Amino acid sequence: MADAAEECRTIVDIIESAWPYGVPDGTAEECKLIDIFHLALEYLPKLWMRSGCFDEAIIAYRKALGKPWNLDSQRSANLQKDLAVTLLYCGVEVKFPQEFAQNRNLVSPGNNIEEAILLLLILTRKLSLQQIKWDPELVNHLMYALSLSGHYEVLASHLEMLLPGTYTRSERWYILALCYSASGMDDSALNIIRNGVCVLERKGKPHIPSLLLGAKLCCKNPKHASEGIKFANKVKKSFRSCDMHFISIVNHFLGVCYGPFSRSSTSDLDRLRLQDDALRLLQDAAAMAKYNPEILYSLAWENAMQRKLNAAVESATECLEMVMGGSVSAWKLLILILSAQQNLQEAEAVADFAMDEAEKDDQLDILRLKAQIQASRGQFKSAVESFRVLLSTIQAKKEVWTSISCNEVKSLQKLEMDAWLDLASIYTKLEAWHDSNICLDKAISIDFFYPKCWHIRGLLLEAQSLHQEALMVFSFALSIDPDYVPGMVCMAEILRNIGGISLSSARTFLRNALRLDPTNHRAWLSLGLVLKAEGSLLEAADCFQAAYELRELSPIQDFSKQLPIMLH
Repeated sequence: MADAAEECRTIVDIIESAWPYGVPDGTAEECKLIDIFHLALEYLPKLWMRSGCFDEAIIAYRKALGKPWNLDSQRSANLQKDLAVTLLYCGVEVKFPQEFAQNRNLVSPGNNIEEAILLLLILTRKLSLQQIKWDPELVNHLMYALSLSGHYEVLASHLEMLLPGTYTRSERWYILALCYSASGMDDSALNIIRNGVCVLERKGKPHIPSLLLGAKLCCKNPKHASEGIKFANKVKKSFRSCDMHFISIVNHFLGVCYGPFSRSSTSDLDRLRLQDDALRLLQDAAAMAKYNPEILYSLAWENAMQRKLNAAVESATECLEMVMGGSVSAWKLLILILSAQQNLQEAEAVADFAMDEAEKDDQLDILRLKAQIQASRGQFKSAVESFRVLLSTIQAKKEVWTSISCNEVKSLQKLEMDAWLDLASIYTKLEAWHDSNICLDKAISIDFFYPKCWHIRGLLLEAQSLHQEALMVFSFALSIDPDYVPGMVCMAEILRNIGGISLSSARTFLRNALRLDPTNHRAWLSLGLVLKAEGSLLEAADCFQAAYELRELSPIQDFSKQLPIMLH
């Protein structure tokens, strides 16, 4: 093989030295010399590949594609495809020659994957223009390459360019939904799934992967819980009782959706029944699919939401043991559960251990939890120092944002904003008004229409006894998000202090807040005070009892802030 490759290289070198700028104009296309040369260009990289010389093969491919050698479009496309495949899978990093890009005033690819993506994008463009014959492998390789680099939106746009008939309608919608979901656009993905499912149902041909994806997307957003239940039930009807693997997946999604759906119920009896169903389904799913950490995580989350904390700790710990400490989501959930048990010292110790176990990029969320624990323990100096480290790390990451995906940038911005707001809350407690205002301004500069920013500003104004100004700010927070529960509670507290006819408005705010978040102890306490002021002493006593019990089981951060399914 090596000898044959050397012979081919000799032919290529001779022709290249004679024609340094490619085949001259006017050269006959059916020239025997050209035919031999084209064969040498095609065989040379393949021979190097068979000899195991991947770096030589890549160089040979680049030489074949680097100059106008009068290759026909299909031959050129085959070489481009082979080079892209070699770059993706050979495991050898061969630096792109700078002089090749400089001669054409082009920006050179940074690595093998970037070069492969460029080649595959060129080929899919040719496919859409029907310049080359259809090759399904091209799209598969492009999917793999773009998934490695995180450019799912680019993949979606190129899939949309493909001509009808390339994929079946159900496959196209399913892959597009996967792309949008991977790029963080879950609502767009869910809309695609809805459209696809409706069309296919009219034809009597349900697409099971689309229904499962729809159910999973609904699991991420409590507002879509009822729709997720419908998706999951449709899948369940398509399987036999012996399909244990699929039944466990469906039960998992059903259990996750039943939890938020129960909390939206107006009837206490229905809510309790649905909560029991949620736990039963998750337990059944865990029993069917043993050693599945994702199901155990969801079971821990649902137990935590129902304040069954001992069971939640057990499931979260078992989940972490299965993934050998490799899940940031599970660590965060365990820390929150321990904080709800008011075991703050152990929660902080677990946070320290989790930071040692986590990757550097995953440590920031845990560091924020640690700072919140320190603030809850009254260790404000330590908490401020933890937030300083967190914000300085985020600031350092900002300098390399060009190399970070759009989703990561948004996540870091959200984390930075929440850190500034946490700091503002600490300074408000310390009555350092100036420092609190600076932190709030920093947070608002990131997202002006984030209701929590204005809620914290309202708390700052209230702490300074500026009640009318605080009322206006809380109203603004609720105008941004009418379902923002902390804003409702604070509005109600100010209205309760005003008294008189404002009590009925305060009661309405608190009833709505408890409908959205039945575990909010401040809402129960404020409702009790309102009912006491109105003379309903027995109802007030029940509210005070609920507030006391829930306060003893209150985490440093709402469990609802964590997704009910484990992502990483």
